[in-house]
Amino acid sequence: MVFEVGQVIKMKKAHPCGTNSWEILRVGMDFRLRCTGCDHQVMVPRKLVEKNFKGFIEE
Repeated sequence: MVFEVGQVIKMKKAHPCGTNSWEILRVGMDFRLRCTGCDHQVMVPRKLVEKNFKGFIEE
């Protein structure tokens, strides 16, 4: 799967703030994702992102 910095992705589970869309800030073995609802940033392993990925969000 090809991910690029700046893309907005949709995940299976929602963030506690209620949104499930995330902006990719860093790509590698770990991803840095920013919640588009509350601007919270998290580091997530690539395997977990690929498992919970639902689709791209067009902006």
